Amino acid sequence: MPRTAPRICPLCEATCGLTLTIEGATVTGARGDREDLFSRGFICPKGAAFGALDADPDRLRTPLVRRSGRLREAGWEEAYAAVAEAVPALVRAHGPGAVGVVLGNPNVHTMAGALYPPLLLGALGTRNLFTASTLDQMPKHVSSGLLFGDPFAIPVPDLDRTDFLLLIGANPVESNGSLCTAPDFPGRLKALRARGGTLVVVDPRRTRTAALADRHLAPRPGSDALLLAALAHTLLAERLAAPGALAEHLEGLGELTTALARFTPETVAPACDLPAADIRDLARALAAAPTAAVYGRIGSCTVEHGTLAGWLVDVLNILTGNLDRPGGALFPLSATGPRPRPAGPGKGFALGRWHSRVGGHPEAKSELPLAALAEEIDTPGEGRLRALVCIAANPVLSAPDGRRLDAALAGLDFMVSVDPYLNETSRHAHVVLPPPPPSRSAHHDFALNGFAVRNQVRYTRAAVPLEADRLDECEIHARLVLAVSGRYGEVEPSVVDESALRGALARETSDPRSPLHGEDPAALAGLLTGESGPERRLDLMLRLGPYGDLFGAPAATNPDHPDAPHRPEGARGAEDPAPHGLNLERLLAHPHGIDLGPLRPRLPGVLRTRSGRIELLPDPIAAELPALAATLTDRPAALVLVGRRHLRSNNSWMHNVPALVGGSNRCTLQVHPRDADRLGLADGGRARITSDGGSLDVPVEVTEAVRAGVVSLPHGWGHDREGTRLTVAGAVPGVNVNQLLDGSRLDRLSGTAVLNGFPVTVTPLP
Repeated sequence: MPRTAPRICPLCEATCGLTLTIEGATVTGARGDREDLFSRGFICPKGAAFGALDADPDRLRTPLVRRSGRLREAGWEEAYAAVAEAVPALVRAHGPGAVGVVLGNPNVHTMAGALYPPLLLGALGTRNLFTASTLDQMPKHVSSGLLFGDPFAIPVPDLDRTDFLLLIGANPVESNGSLCTAPDFPGRLKALRARGGTLVVVDPRRTRTAALADRHLAPRPGSDALLLAALAHTLLAERLAAPGALAEHLEGLGELTTALARFTPETVAPACDLPAADIRDLARALAAAPTAAVYGRIGSCTVEHGTLAGWLVDVLNILTGNLDRPGGALFPLSATGPRPRPAGPGKGFALGRWHSRVGGHPEAKSELPLAALAEEIDTPGEGRLRALVCIAANPVLSAPDGRRLDAALAGLDFMVSVDPYLNETSRHAHVVLPPPPPSRSAHHDFALNGFAVRNQVRYTRAAVPLEADRLDECEIHARLVLAVSGRYGEVEPSVVDESALRGALARETSDPRSPLHGEDPAALAGLLTGESGPERRLDLMLRLGPYGDLFGAPAATNPDHPDAPHRPEGARGAEDPAPHGLNLERLLAHPHGIDLGPLRPRLPGVLRTRSGRIELLPDPIAAELPALAATLTDRPAALVLVGRRHLRSNNSWMHNVPALVGGSNRCTLQVHPRDADRLGLADGGRARITSDGGSLDVPVEVTEAVRAGVVSLPHGWGHDREGTRLTVAGAVPGVNVNQLLDGSRLDRLSGTAVLNGFPVTVTPLP
């Protein structure tokens, strides 16, 4: 008989609850979980295709090990023995800097990807960390770090209570949101308008999100920071700025006014290709709204001045008094995040504490630009990367100049991939460790709950038991930590989790600010519950988190403090009397989640700047503003390229699922009719597109969805390389848009690749 089981969807940032239908060990259906307290039954095509992705016949079942130049199926012991033999020897011979680690964005959608990479980096001792953040969101981390002192203090729009929402470079109807975890983003936008609110979308494409808007502005791509600077200038110049209660937490307002003086609407209008009057009207509407939130994403991040754009998004929220205010933009409080600390000066945030070997790129948030990975491998000299650990990443398709990276990976001494597929990147590995399908893994969103539009907590155990010959994804990572550290075979994998638990408890009990100061770590560890090491670690994080039971210790924070923990709304009553009562057992008793309430004001508690205040004009930002001003006199390119999102896709992950490929999810070059006429392009014909990194031949789609002077090609395609095992994707490979880039175009502050708004030429093909 079929049975059902809850599962949090791991296929995008919306984290919707699913109800899986299971027959035997096969997922035969997936629908939205109507009892899920956060998503309330919403589902998108990706979630509906959960079963097809779970059962994809191209998913690897057993490890692969390279022998005599070929990848062959192997047992787990043989695979880990190969890692344990190669990596420690390379570290001994060349130092820890000879090893790099690459993390792809699927890591934030798994428990293993959250719990083990920090342990892996600690075991390797390397600073060579490259992640997908420098392809999408690092500008926001950097701007938040500079403003608030914490790169993870990223405010999100209060979608369910705002009166005015300004989206810039964001298409959440198709992306489902990013750095803003919100199931049913389309429904929330429709509800905003239904209650009389206003939606404004700034995007060079008429996306499905723009189609919902009250107003759509289509500026020239790459001009996001200029437009935002002009909006901020207007608020200041016309005395519309009203920080309100934020004023006591601000530093540098006068300096900000001076720094933005040159960015008038009339000055930036030609570069943005928008009327100055429209810019002024938008600033005035933003200031006049009872509550408002400004939200920028991929389109405003992956441009030349992405960090300045991210900074200005929050400057606008601050100047209008909408930061940290219901209906504005607030800081979520995750159940497994750090417990609030008293307000006061912090350590601040620094950039460039070290630099990459070849290009001299400064680190940001302990990461180096993924665009620099190829040169770190193929440039000879001391410190060259000789080995790579690549976890849930496909940088050959996601990073600029995949051809160069493709060739560089082939020259590594050793590479290990943790990946369910033999894809364009993992085909170079010497060892491939395949995690099981998602139905066979437990799930909790450690990272994404920190960006949720409502505080809540959910956890689902594996819906289908593991087969005897498979390893749990967390055990795969734990064994990898032991293998690279030279300890494989000496201790059990469970030691990795227990060591992490001991370390966390030792830090907590030795902290004089903690209510557990002086307690016995071993005794506390004995109180933890859970069926596995990862569950025990989750239990500890819940107990020590903002809503946790603290092992029964008294609350550490003043209940009147804005950041004080409060009683979870889903945990009231005689069975759950403690206001700080979260732990794993209580979470398991609520399989559809526990509601922790709407977002609440948290300032000044979130601030970790050296001043203990919001630093409106940090030195790195001020130093970069002249470069932004210099773009005002640039001669605009005749044609620039932007990417685009597909509802049925998430980067390169899902092109091997038949139900998610086709229809609107096609790799076509969208061109405006006027540009098509000018260039001699025909709908359904083919064209050659050329930029810094080379040329691509692509099918043409003539449409008014893009503005004139702009062409659009989606990200994540290019499945045409030999040696992969992607049957469906290989049959409709598309082209890799990032091959048009050579990796030299970066946002200087964050090291993020410029993937949008770069110049191209397009010519028709016969």
